[in-house]
Amino acid sequence: MEPARHDEPHLPTPTLWPLGFAVGIAVVLVGLIVNPVWISSIGGLIVVVFGVLWARAATAELRGQAVPVEPEEGERREAGVGDAPAVPANVGEAAMPPPAPGERFPRNRFLEASTLGLGLLIGGIVTVPIAGFAVLPAFLGQKRHKVDLGPVTAFPEGQWFIATFATDPADAEVSRRTAFIRNNGIYKNEPSFTIISNRCAHLGCPVQANGPTADILGLKTVTEHTANGKLTLIPTVPAGFGCPCHGGQYDTEGNRTAGPPVRALDRWSFEINHGRLVLLSMYSVAKVDGTGAQAHIHWYGEAGPGEHLDGPEQWFYPLQPPHH
Repeated sequence: MEPARHDEPHLPTPTLWPLGFAVGIAVVLVGLIVNPVWISSIGGLIVVVFGVLWARAATAELRGQAVPVEPEEGERREAGVGDAPAVPANVGEAAMPPPAPGERFPRNRFLEASTLGLGLLIGGIVTVPIAGFAVLPAFLGQKRHKVDLGPVTAFPEGQWFIATFATDPADAEVSRRTAFIRNNGIYKNEPSFTIISNRCAHLGCPVQANGPTADILGLKTVTEHTANGKLTLIPTVPAGFGCPCHGGQYDTEGNRTAGPPVRALDRWSFEINHGRLVLLSMYSVAKVDGTGAQAHIHWYGEAGPGEHLDGPEQWFYPLQPPHH
């Protein structure tokens, strides 16, 4: 009993390379939202590896390698029943015309490779510009604006001020910010300042000082015009800081003491330029040990409200673009 052979062409054995390639593309797309640096890079590596393996499998015949195929078996029947007389091998025409002189592979293989290459080229032309326009603007051309807060002598040692200022003179009202500033005195031969942002670490609501301000204290509110525009300094004596929206509470170093915030308040870096206090950029703080000039700040790059800075929770937040 011999199995009857069919004339259908044998197909290559199915592989997992296309599935791996698709998984890599999905990881890249998810990474663009979650973490373009690490997750998208891992997805890109998966795409490259499985893409190469898929291309090698698809072009195995072009490279002269035998493609493993599974034999096909038809219906078994008794030999000699219904068989047509065998045709001698030297009778009839050739199944395929002989290849032309110099032809290395059939036309169908050339078309297969050309279609695959053209598809990859078109995919790159369509995908790369879209991804670039969607992702790169947040990371390129970000200007940092220094903020002049006036002379250091305007900040008596140990006195807190609620400072309101514009970070960008061209968009004064839109870029207006508020910070809590205290002069800590001289530390290691340099002026020391505590400059805390009023952006709540929960959802970004404006935090207020928990204490009396200028009118109650009998102190004068100072209004100046600097290179960044209007600057207002309101004296205050805070026992801490509180968010009126959801009840988040912080101590005078910005550490969370109660409520839903997940970390301490952000801070501003600064420099002293020709005797004037100049703000540079904001950074985020997990917690602060100590107080004043001796405080040890556990700082990180600026993160959005509600984002954890340390521990495994930080892995679930997207990469932040640069801020000024």
